[in-house]
This record gives sequence, C-alpha cells and structure tokens, in this order.
Amino acid sequence: MARLKRSEQLAALSSGGRDERPAEDFVAFHERSRTNGPDYAYEVVRVLTTLWALTFFRARTISSEKVPQSGPIILAPNHGSFMDHFFLGGFLRRKVQFMAKSQLFQPPLQYVYTHGGVFPVRRGHRDEEAFITARAILARGGAVAMYCEGSRSRDGGLSERPKPGIGRLALESGAAIVPVAIHGSAKVRNWRRGEFPKVTIQFGDPIRYEAVESPTRDQQMAVAEDVFGEIKVLYSGLETLGRKGVLQRLREQRRRERRGKKRTATA
Repeated sequence: MARLKRSEQLAALSSGGRDERPAEDFVAFHERSRTNGPDYAYEVVRVLTTLWALTFFRARTISSEKVPQSGPIILAPNHGSFMDHFFLGGFLRRKVQFMAKSQLFQPPLQYVYTHGGVFPVRRGHRDEEAFITARAILARGGAVAMYCEGSRSRDGGLSERPKPGIGRLALESGAAIVPVAIHGSAKVRNWRRGEFPKVTIQFGDPIRYEAVESPTRDQQMAVAEDVFGEIKVLYSGLETLGRKGVLQRLREQRRRERRGKKRTATA
C-alpha cells in the first residue's frame, strides 16, 4: 500500500500537478538555504550551463550592471523555460538563490539544487516556509530570484497578470527589486528539432518600495503589477527591436545624457 502511494506521488510530480508530499519533507532544504549560501555546486553548474548557453543559444545580457553588487536584492524575471534559472544566474557576478517548484526536489538532483542555493515552494499550497526562507536570505544581504508570473508560461508569451507573491516579498522585506526580461527562452526546447533560439536577458532599473509589515493582497498586487509592467516594457523592446536594436537605443540614450550633462556643466 505504501509503495503504491509513493508511485502515485511520483506520477503527480512528473505531471506537474499539486505536490502532495508533506511539508516535513522540505524542512532540511529550507534550513540549509536560511543558514548557508550556495557552495561549489553553484559554481560548477554555472560554468557548465553558461558555456552551453553561450555556445548553443548565443545568450547575452543587457544592462547587467544595474544589479547591485551587494545588499539584499530581489530579481524578478518572466518565466518561459526550465533554463531561465541558468540564463539569469550565469551572467551575474553575485550568487543568486532561487525559489523553485518543489517537484524539482527529488533524488538525485535535489542535492545539486539545494547546494546550488535553490529552495522549494510547495506547488498547490500556500507555502509560508518559502517566504520565510526568502526573507532570511534577504536579511543577510543575499540575492533572491522569484518569477513574477509564478509558473512557466505555456504559450511562450508573457502572462496577462502576475502573481501577488513577488509584491508580497518586496513589501515585507523592503529589498530593492530588479525587473528582468528573458527573451527567447520559451523556444529552448526546440533544440530537439535542431532549432537553437537566441536568448537575451535584459535587466531593468532597481525599484524599492517602503517596507510594510503585513501588506494586504491589494498592496501586493499593486506592486506586482508595477514590476510586471516594467518587465513588459523590457520584453516588448526585445520583441520589436531585437537585441541589436535595444543596444543601439541604449547607446543613443547614453549619448543624449552625456550631452545634457555637458550643457549643464557649461551653462
């Protein structure tokens, strides 16, 4: 009977549904993330996946210098692929800890995930432990990545609305939040058909909200919508102009800013 129950659990996990495993199964993963940062596993995985991303998907970043190099920070990307973890973290100097669906935490890869700084959120549950872990990481000055849409997009585009969780974390922690657009990753699985999409990761300007001890759902959604709006602007630029067009626009913007500063200095 126990063996049958376990097989049913694994079937549910593989289908991506509600995770019926008890919360106690994830205590050790949360404790490790709350007290320890990513270790050697993070660097090994980052090197390997970054080489893969650079070679096959021509992955490049835009404005990664906007991510603060120290202090608590929340990275808020859209989510189109299982590779988004690696696209986001691979091109940043600081280590990022990810909130990821609990279905990933199965032997043997759960060792790699937890030592790489990933912590679980139980799918299909209101998981307070995930938020406690995220706040603990931010309290010690760490970087947390949380997908604004909650789960991966199924149609390759952006969701209509974000989930309130990203707003809740920003308000409860008071940490700055950086909107991130990951473009092209939704087609990563097409490599099986010999297609290798070009992936671009663009970082927006950090946004900081005044901390609120117990934010209402409306407050959470207002912040989430605000952040998601910034992601939409970044993503739309990449969609319409392409990587080269966005870079050209940013160069022109910097030139205008420099000229403006010179005029002000000589006035």
